[in-house]
Amino acid sequence: MTYSVASNQVHEFLEQTFPFNQLNPQQLHTVTTKCQLVRYRTGQPLFVRESMPAQIAIIYEGKVRLLGYDQRTEKPASLQVVGAGEILGWVGLVRGVPCEIAIASTEVICITLPAADFLDLIQSEPLFAEALSNKCVLSELFELLSVELNRQADANTNLKELALKIWQDVTVLNLSKGSKVNISQLDSQRIWLVSSGAVENFAAGSRLDFDSVGQFLRVSGIRGARLLSLPQEEGKKYANIPHSSTPVETRLIASLQKIQNPKSEIQNLEIPYASDEPPISSSETNTGQTKFPYVRGNGAIDAPLACLQMLSQYFGVSFRRDLIKKVLQNQLKAADNISLQVAGAVVEMIGLRTQLVQVPVTAIHRVKAPALIRYNDSFAILYSITEKEIVLGIPESGISRRKIRDFSEVWGNESQVLLLQAPLNKPKEKFSLKWFLPSIYKYRRVLTEVLIASAFVQLFGLANPIITQVIIDKVLVQKSLDTLDVLGIFLLGVGVFEALLTTLRTYLFVDTTNRIDLSLGSEVIDHLLKLPLSFFEKRRIGELAGRMNELENIRSFLTGTALTVVLDAIFSVIYIVVMLFYSWTLTLVALATVPLFGLLTMSVSPIVRQQLKHKAERYADTQSYFVEVLSGIQTVKAQNIELKSRWQWQQKHVKYISAGFKNVITSSTASSISGFLNKFSGFLLLWVGAHLVLANQLTLGQLIAFRMIAGYVTSPLLRLIQLWQNFQETALSIERLGDVLDAPQEIDEANSKNITLPEIKGTVNYEAISFGFNANVALQLRNINLEINAGSFVGIVGQSGSGKSTLTKLLQRLYEPTSGRVKIDGYDVSKVELYSLRRQIGTVLQDTLLFSGTIQENIALTNPEASSEEIIEAAKIADAHDFIMSLPNGYNTIVGERGSALSGGQRQRIAIARTVMQNPNLLILDEATSALDYNSERQVCQNLAEAFRDRTVFFITHRLTTVKNADVILVMDQGAIVERGTHSELMALKGRYFCLYQQQEGMGNGEWVMGNG
Repeated sequence: MTYSVASNQVHEFLEQTFPFNQLNPQQLHTVTTKCQLVRYRTGQPLFVRESMPAQIAIIYEGKVRLLGYDQRTEKPASLQVVGAGEILGWVGLVRGVPCEIAIASTEVICITLPAADFLDLIQSEPLFAEALSNKCVLSELFELLSVELNRQADANTNLKELALKIWQDVTVLNLSKGSKVNISQLDSQRIWLVSSGAVENFAAGSRLDFDSVGQFLRVSGIRGARLLSLPQEEGKKYANIPHSSTPVETRLIASLQKIQNPKSEIQNLEIPYASDEPPISSSETNTGQTKFPYVRGNGAIDAPLACLQMLSQYFGVSFRRDLIKKVLQNQLKAADNISLQVAGAVVEMIGLRTQLVQVPVTAIHRVKAPALIRYNDSFAILYSITEKEIVLGIPESGISRRKIRDFSEVWGNESQVLLLQAPLNKPKEKFSLKWFLPSIYKYRRVLTEVLIASAFVQLFGLANPIITQVIIDKVLVQKSLDTLDVLGIFLLGVGVFEALLTTLRTYLFVDTTNRIDLSLGSEVIDHLLKLPLSFFEKRRIGELAGRMNELENIRSFLTGTALTVVLDAIFSVIYIVVMLFYSWTLTLVALATVPLFGLLTMSVSPIVRQQLKHKAERYADTQSYFVEVLSGIQTVKAQNIELKSRWQWQQKHVKYISAGFKNVITSSTASSISGFLNKFSGFLLLWVGAHLVLANQLTLGQLIAFRMIAGYVTSPLLRLIQLWQNFQETALSIERLGDVLDAPQEIDEANSKNITLPEIKGTVNYEAISFGFNANVALQLRNINLEINAGSFVGIVGQSGSGKSTLTKLLQRLYEPTSGRVKIDGYDVSKVELYSLRRQIGTVLQDTLLFSGTIQENIALTNPEASSEEIIEAAKIADAHDFIMSLPNGYNTIVGERGSALSGGQRQRIAIARTVMQNPNLLILDEATSALDYNSERQVCQNLAEAFRDRTVFFITHRLTTVKNADVILVMDQGAIVERGTHSELMALKGRYFCLYQQQEGMGNGEWVMGNG
């Protein structure tokens, strides 16, 4: 797309253009030979801020408009128009961070110099490098000011005017890699911005804080640092000064006045047009065959957003920038930070699979790239990892290569890593063995090595019978002790080598299968957790746990048994060929029992399969009941039903043992018959072989060797019955696991592409909602029409089974309505992205679940990076702080499995604090205070009402006094809203609410109230 022209024309132009006129004639001639002329159409981009330049461009003729990107408005702004002699693209290469946006305003002709040649030039010519690097480019200044104003949440300052006013007073300080600068050398009365590199803990885009640094500033990174110094009171100092040319621009104009108008000289040259898209530098984005995409970004939102966009480009998945950005903005608003856990959830949204692990820096080379990490108070992509070097994609500074030692200085000795895997993109089909093939194919090289090692082990097995034959027929006959010693040492060496090879094979095999198990297990669990709530309500926990265990059985069959079968099949043929060389008669005798083995296998297999299925069902029954008993052990003891529980378990276990006994009897019978056939084959072989030896048709050594080799053949045939039984077990495992993996997830591909729900204001509408669990039972909800204003406190009361909880579950899309629709702020919840919905809704249930760990970990579950102050504040709102501090270990108290170390009321308060930490825009409390005493419930409710004063709250309760001061009270009965209104309105109706309230008042309930009022 470029055209080489006579070098003298380019040479004449460059020798009069600053700073190329600083080069000596020989240097200028070398540069000229590498330059080319390129033409750009009007409106065609020369450079974009998203990618590193592949070249620099010196304008030869025409005008180019330079633009800057304002991060506050997320829109470009026109900065200036430049003409002949202006050099473009160099600042991105010097900084290592692209920032220039250049578009042709007219037809433009440029002299281009490849980026690699330009970088070589500034390395070899210090004067040339200094002349350029000491210059501040307007687009560079505009970008850094944009980052700084965005960090200050300053949306009012006119960024373009500010940049133009202070541009001429900006100075540049370039610092070499590893250097130290005395802080006293920097004018503390000016603003210092890090343009590139890293100084102490200040990354690119940061502002130096003189109060937080010591006497010296150390430069880290691989390319040094570049600082811009700005006047402190730029607004006042430059308010009345119009923009004028900078000193550098003046020198450019002066030098250009010496240049003759080049237009007439190039009109007759056929200069080709540049490609429509600006070329992207390959030196920074490619290593071998692996492309490392780079997207730049600064700040709490744009940096993780850039990392996510890099990942989407790397894996080739679609990326909806607006959707992801809204999710990150909402998270930042709710939690004041974006953690690696949140980033993992967002990565899952774009279609990748993730796993969060804790990795010491000494083991970082074992991490499979790419991966996402926290780096320098921001995020970065681990693109490539070796024992010596790491390739990072850093949104603030570009693609960077770091030594492990330099990396550990920033990352620390140990931290979290978000492992990433590409989506399998499998067509939607019924679960089968094909589901495992991609994971196995991924490790095909190691499995092939295991197969080759196993083949050599089998070949070494031939050495034993052959050497035995030689010893019997030659050594013993000739009484050659020397030969015996040699053969003995040889056999010993073969044995040692075989043992070493077997050990290596076992290590490779176990390591690989563990990786496959981890990958497949993660995918199964991921699918399981994404299934709808209705799936779990129809199945027992023990049964699901049993089905999950089938995964290892299937994997073991594919990578273990199947591998053995391949070897057995290959070497059985090899052994039979070897046997034929000995004696075709003995070979026929050895193989005579093969048809009997086949008949036995075909007869027994269907019986075994049916027995295995029955046994698995009985095992699931036993395990499910056992889990139920342990989960409800308090009820078992309180009701004094330990003996009855044991008897029921024994009944179920006896059925399981009985089913297993039948299977063992069948399998043992088959094994006994096969064992008899094997012994019969050996006896027959010895009988016929002895006749051949006596007839001098075979030597004794050959007979013994043949007998050993025949054992190599018949042993795989014995394994055939076990193989077929394993296959039957595998088929059953596939059937049982398929029940889980064939179930549709609650978020399908179309749903994942739905719009993101904006920040919830709180208006809720139920439009003609009906819901039933299935068609054969009565509806749980019937024709619900309801409108709730934003910020309302809604009390929901009614008898058990009236549909109170079901109503709120539809709001969270835990259930899908049979008819009608639910809207939040006018958005149909079935047509928004599910994560963006549930992330903004906080729910506390009556049956609260705490996870094994400390109280602090449970409260910070939704925001693991929360500070101690935030955790304590959430606990105080839940009225939990005082009882937590009364515990021996305070917030570090272990809650036990499912929170068993705490009382019911304490568990509820911890769960409420956990939801408060989530900072939801809409809150659902479903009997969340049922286990609290009078005073505790009153305090918790008052705290929640204050904390969520301007947010919509749904409060489900049986205690009517709790919602007495609610904005609206819904009375439900048999799936319908039979009454609605305020407390006073409902009391005036003297209907169902009136009766319930009078009943509770008669029982002596207190008079305290709750609500937003």
